[in-house]
Order: sequence, then structure tokens, then C-alpha cells
Amino acid sequence: MSKAKETAKKRKSNSKKSTSPKKNANDILIKEIMGIFIVSFAVFLIIVTNKQSQTGIIGRSINIFINSAFGAGARVLPYFILAIGIMRLLNVVIINDNNQIAAIIGFFICFIIYRAVSDKEVYVLMMDKGFQELIKSSLNYGMISKGGGIIGNLVAYAFVKLVGKKGTYLVLGALIFSFFVLLTNQSVIGMLKLIASYIKKFLRALYNFVFPVTEEVPKKAADKKLDENIKIYDYLTPQGENKKAEIVQLKIEDSEKTENKKEAIEEVTNNEVKTVEETNREKQKEKFKQQEISDDIITIAGVKTDNYILPSVKLLDPLPARVRGDKENLMKEGEKLIETLNSFNIPCNITQINKGPTITRYEIQPAPGIKVSRITALANDIALALATSDIRIEAPIPGKAAIGIEVPNKSKTSVYLRSLIESKEYKSAPTDIPFALGKDIAGKNIIAAIDKMPHLLIAGATGSGKSVCINSLIMSILFKAKPDEVKLILIDPKVVELSIYNGIPHLLIPVVTDPRKAANALNWAVSEMTNRYKVFAQNSVRDINSYNEKMARENKDKMPKIVIIIDELADLMTVASSEVEEYITRIAQLARACGMHLVIATQRPSVDVITGVIKANIPSRIAFAVSSHIDSRTILDTGGAEKLLGKGDMLYHPIGIPKPVRIQGTFISDDEIKRVVDYIKEQEVEIKSEKQDEIIKEIENQAVSEEVDEYLEQAIETVVNEGQASVSYIQRKFKVGYARAARIIDQLEERGIVGGHEGSKPRKVLITKEELEEMRGHSN
Repeated sequence: MSKAKETAKKRKSNSKKSTSPKKNANDILIKEIMGIFIVSFAVFLIIVTNKQSQTGIIGRSINIFINSAFGAGARVLPYFILAIGIMRLLNVVIINDNNQIAAIIGFFICFIIYRAVSDKEVYVLMMDKGFQELIKSSLNYGMISKGGGIIGNLVAYAFVKLVGKKGTYLVLGALIFSFFVLLTNQSVIGMLKLIASYIKKFLRALYNFVFPVTEEVPKKAADKKLDENIKIYDYLTPQGENKKAEIVQLKIEDSEKTENKKEAIEEVTNNEVKTVEETNREKQKEKFKQQEISDDIITIAGVKTDNYILPSVKLLDPLPARVRGDKENLMKEGEKLIETLNSFNIPCNITQINKGPTITRYEIQPAPGIKVSRITALANDIALALATSDIRIEAPIPGKAAIGIEVPNKSKTSVYLRSLIESKEYKSAPTDIPFALGKDIAGKNIIAAIDKMPHLLIAGATGSGKSVCINSLIMSILFKAKPDEVKLILIDPKVVELSIYNGIPHLLIPVVTDPRKAANALNWAVSEMTNRYKVFAQNSVRDINSYNEKMARENKDKMPKIVIIIDELADLMTVASSEVEEYITRIAQLARACGMHLVIATQRPSVDVITGVIKANIPSRIAFAVSSHIDSRTILDTGGAEKLLGKGDMLYHPIGIPKPVRIQGTFISDDEIKRVVDYIKEQEVEIKSEKQDEIIKEIENQAVSEEVDEYLEQAIETVVNEGQASVSYIQRKFKVGYARAARIIDQLEERGIVGGHEGSKPRKVLITKEELEEMRGHSN
């Protein structure tokens, strides 16, 4: 029965839903028809009150009635009715019909009360004569449009007797204000603001009328040309990165003379270094080799590097020929950009154009009074006008009174690692752990110092360029540092990314691929950090640089810097999230002074991988292309990474910089990496040492010990004595969580203590007490 009732209710509700649109349509038609009749009646009343002789008997009767009833209000009554009719006809509903009609009627009643009180003869009649005399006189006064008629005079009489004349005016004012609030559905404050805004608009229009402002009509898009003195910087022009920028005339045919403007946002040395000419490169190389050989012998943990020679850039592929930039296309795109902004009534001009490897930035200067938000809201419209996939707007550009609109290039060029290794910025970088990041929009070589970061977080979607970035980082170190100066700990849960570096003397331990051993390697790094601080305290120094300077003066072994690189943090967090987070936090908080630096990469920029604690302690970030604005905020605490193009296009946000910098990352191929690694291995530098063996053994022992739960022996004895085993039983007995109890049960099953899973039943115990004692006796 209940089901039948429910189905009947559903049918009724469905029938109501299906007929509701028809009812709404019928209601609208009825309102419009009523509006037509009400408007017609109002027009008829206007004729009645002005020319009653032309309206027949009915018109004259109505005229007598409304004049007697409303007095002077009879002249305005048709217009109040006309307002109601127009609202019905046009279906204008601010709140609901009843409130609108009540408000209009209230206005009319207030009007006739005011006319009754303000008329001197009627007011004297109310004060001196009685109630009956007032009614008789109201008929006569009403016919000559004096007072408020019978209705208005009677209501006014009551108000005057109760609150007096001034009190009546005060009540009328309050009623009019209330009816206005009811009609407009606005609060008192909102209505005051609305009135103030209309007054402001009126005064502004009046001022503009009295003092007209002549504005120049913007030129048509077809006639709009860019200024011929716009600065155009193309990073591909020869020798562009070594000279200052100059203003380019558009009529100059030779674009080879265009040169880059250097705008360094990176923490790179500003000391000028003499450029090494091509003809002297071989001599400089020989001189460099001799200097390396003549250096003092430095041995650290048994690794001798007296004969070690840094790799040559000739191991990398030759740079491809540069392609000359096309100024005309840049100017056409700039004209389209100005045309698009002008179509939205945003007058502006382009002050500078910077062509980078993958994007071109147009620096625009809007006219005074134009809000930045108006331009940023037009990102999709600008992309449509320029026929491009997506654009990024930097508003404003740090240090400039301009807005940067970054448009992807139709033909993109790669930035090769060799071009940065050969640059004077890399050679003169005051650090032995540099990072050749890439080129910014202006073509400036960006060389970061890892010890200044001091830790780095890299994140981005698959295929965005993270692995190439990590390889560029490692190669940047290998081209600059000897094995006794920098040591590497490479953690590669994906197994295939960093295994090529196995065997180089810079590795402190072989590449770690087991996530459990990776956590132990981080634990060892924490212990090493603590030991280093103890050594610093014993030698009365504050950091690794001071310690190494002291050791150099005393001809003792220096302490190498350690760079820990984790290629995929998400895999480690799934295995041992709490331990990994704790180790990373401790290293990030304390390891800078002792020369230990973290580089963490992940393709899952979610809050369960990049936790708040990790983010708070890793100040420098690199964001590659991500899928959403949320992922960008997780990495950079700001949007923008979702608009990147991939393939090395990154936003670099180092410590101390207010906004991220857009950079095209360097590219290095697998063949180039293999050639450099083989060259380093062929030098036969001794990489094995007692210290290294101890580290490997310690990490492996920790991994083995962590595989066996500390409660396992007690669990074996308990389940054998009790004769039952289940996850919930282990939880209750040892007060551990479900996950740990399940691992203990799995380990019991692996050792043949308990049987397999049987649904909700407890597991069978497969051995007796005697067999357990016998097993222990054999093991002893």
C-alpha cells in the first residue's frame, strides 16, 4: 500500500511539474490582458478628468465620484492606475504584484492626505467644525479639486487630531519612504546609496555639459600603426646576450644589429668578466688543465682527484645555426593586440617587444585611468584575436610601469645546455654548484646558485620537462665541480631516470631506487648533518665555507657539499610519508649551513604529496606546465603555471623575488649525457672507500630492520599460545593501527605461522607450541 501511495504521489508531482510551464505562460498572458484593460481605463480616467463632456453619462458619474472621494487627488489618480497597468503589461515585477500595488496605493493615499492638511480652508474646517460638517464640506471642496476629498479629509482629520499638523507631515514622510522601500525591494542603506549614485551621475553629467571635455577619437584599426621607435629585442640575434639593447628603427633592413637588453632578475654575479674569444679557446683550455694539475692534492674519504679534469663542452652537440628574427611579424601581432584592446575601449600603446625562445612579450602601457583588471579579464579575447592557444598576462611587470602580454611563438626554438655552459655567466658564477636554468624572455642567461636557493622544489605534469631539468642540474654541477667538492645522493624511485649516473665519482652512494632505502638514505643525511654541526662547533666555525677555508690553511681535507636529488617524491610519500616528511623537513630547516641541499621533483603537485610543512621549508620553486590553477597555487602559491606551454617552459620563483620569472629551460639529450658520464668514468678516479661502504651498509641494514616489525616475535608467541590470529586481534593486543596490524599478519603468513585469508573468519594457526620451541632451537 505504501509503495502504491508513493507512486501515486510521484505521478501527481510529475503531472504538476509538466503543467507548471503552461501555467506560467497562462499567467503571463492573463497579466498582459489585465494590463491592457488597466491602461485603457487609466487613459479613460485622464479624459474624464479633463474633458468630462466627451465621456457620456458614465464618464460624468465617474468624475463626480472620484472628485468627491479624492478631491485634488482625482487629477493624479489616473496616472497611478496607469503605472500599475504598464507594470502588468510589460511584466515588470520587482518583488511581487501585491507589494507593488500596495506601495502605489500607499503613495496615492499619502498624496491626498497631504493635500487635505496643506489646504488652509480644509485645515481650518477640520480644526473648527465638527465631523459631520467636514463630510458635507468635503463634497463641495472635492468638486473644485480642493483638499483630499471625503477619504483624504477624513484620514487627515484623524491624523491632525492625534499628532497635529507637523506630526502628520512627519508620519507622511516616514510612510512615503517605507512605500518606496517596499516598491524597490531595497534596504534603507541600499536605497540611500542608489539615490547618491544617481545624484553623482547627474552632477557629473551637468559638469560635463557645462565644461565639455574634448577627447581624441581613436584611430581605426586599419590606420593604427605602432610607433617606429619601439624597442624590439630578439634573443636569437648574434651577440645579443653580450651587449646592451638599442632602440631599433623599423625601417632598418638589417636585423642583425638588433641586440638584447639584459634584465637580470636572478641572483647571479654582476662582476664583468672578459669574454674568451673563439681563436683563444684551445689555449685557455690547456692553461686551465695545467692549473688543475698544479693544484694541491685534495682527498676526501679516500677519493683522490689530483688528476681529475673537468669535462669539456666539446662533449656536447654543436649549437645549431641561429635563425634571424622577423620584425614585420612582430609588428603585425602588436598592431592586432592594440586593435583588440581599442575595440574594448582600452587605449594603450606598446613600449617594448621581447622575443624569447618560446614566447614573445609585448609590454603595453595603458592610458591613465585604465584599470589593470580590465586588461587581465580580456585574456581569452586577446588569444582569439591573435589566433593562439593561450596567453599569459603579467600585470604589472615588476619594476616597470607596464603590463606584459606573453604570446606563444609560432615557431619555437630550443635552449641548449651548451649555450649556457659556454656563457660568461656560468664561468664567472661564484659557486661550485651552479644550475644552468635557461633563458628568460629577454634572452638573458639564468644561472642559479643551488647554495643560495638553498633548497628547490620542482613540479609539473608528465612531459612538461622535469626530468630534462634535473639532468641539466646534474650536468651543470659535473661541468663545474670535482668529485671532492660536491657529492650527490640520487634517489630515483622510477628506476630508469637517473641510473645512467651510476659509477661516477661524484655519487656518495649508488643511485637509490628502493623507496624504503630512500627513506633510510634521507635518515643518514640527517645524521650526517648533525655530525657536521658537531665538527663545526669543535673547529669554531659557522658554516661549511668557513670550515673549508680553515682546512685549506691547515692543509687538511675539505668537507664536500652534498646535493640530494629526489626525482619523484610521490612514490616515497606512498611508502613512508611520515618518515620522509620528517627527514625532508629537518634537512630543509638545518642543512644549508653545513652544505647539504635538497632538490625535490614530483609530477603530482597535490597537498598530500607537497605538504604544507615541506612547502614552508623549501623556499625556491620551479613550476612546469600543470593542468589546473589549483596545482599552480600548490606549487607557487599563485596561478600562471596552468598557462605554460610545456617542453621546458617554466615559472621560476627563487627566494627573495616577489613574482615568478618565466624561463625556457635548457635541453640536453641522452646521448650527450652518456658521453659526459663515460668521459668522467674513463678517468678512473677511485670512488670506493671505507666511508662509502659504511654508508651503503648502514642504509641496507636499516632497510632490512624496518622490513621486520618489532612486534613480530611477540605476535608469533601470542598467536601460537592463544591459537587464533586476526588483524583486529593484533590491534587489540599490541595497540597498533590497522595498517601495521595487517602487515604483521602478512609477515606471519610469509613465515608459515598462520594460514591464508578466509573471509570474516580468524586465520588458522599452523604450528603448535612444541613446533615453535623446536624452530627457535634450530635457529639458535
